[in-house]
Amino acid sequence: MKILIVDDEKLARERLISLINELTADHEISEAEHGLTALDKISTEKPDVVLLDIRMPVMDGLEVAHHLTSLEFAPAVIFTTAYQDHALQAFETQAVDYLLKPIRKSRLEQALQRARILQRAHIAEIRKTDKTLQSRSHLSATINGQLKLVAVKEVRYFKAEQKYVIAGWPGGELLLDESLITLEEEFKGRFVRIHRNAMVAREYIDTLRKTNNGPSIVTLAGVPVSLQVSRRSLSNLRGILKSGK
Repeated sequence: MKILIVDDEKLARERLISLINELTADHEISEAEHGLTALDKISTEKPDVVLLDIRMPVMDGLEVAHHLTSLEFAPAVIFTTAYQDHALQAFETQAVDYLLKPIRKSRLEQALQRARILQRAHIAEIRKTDKTLQSRSHLSATINGQLKLVAVKEVRYFKAEQKYVIAGWPGGELLLDESLITLEEEFKGRFVRIHRNAMVAREYIDTLRKTNNGPSIVTLAGVPVSLQVSRRSLSNLRGILKSGK
């Protein structure tokens, strides 16, 4: 995630940088001292999130936010300020969140998570509308502060588990903070739905068989996993295996 910190106070910027570094390793940070410089950096660097102070010289944060509303693909804005009197105006500019100084790490984490969710939804919408864009070549997750990448072509299955999706591959499993529906839409040519909570890679389907107690299961090359196939999906899966597509 690319984050732009906009604040006329150097100590305030340094504190935010320190907090972000404690929260995540998956980021790239740049800084601006006032709103005019911020708009230039937003135009050239295209950050995902802007942590934006409100009271600044040259151009204040509210004006910056108003200018950003004219952009088709604007970054998520999180206001950071020592004053509560601008809260209503801040949210009228469609800000993601509003953080009061001194900023607590837990509140910053909450705001960045909200921005991340909106960013993913935004990217998914762009992919859906722009047919020239290719699907991702890799999936990613942060593990022990490090970004882990797995090539999509190595993934055997996706399985929904509570609020997450597990991506299984020969090297293990990756926990994704994404929905099965968005993954299905993006990778529908490579994966096929076999259950309301699971998809499998077409090219790695090894066997499809019926168990003694009734349900059908599918096994996949390279992973020691058997996944149940729903009755609703069984006919479609058999058709795919029969056609070889």
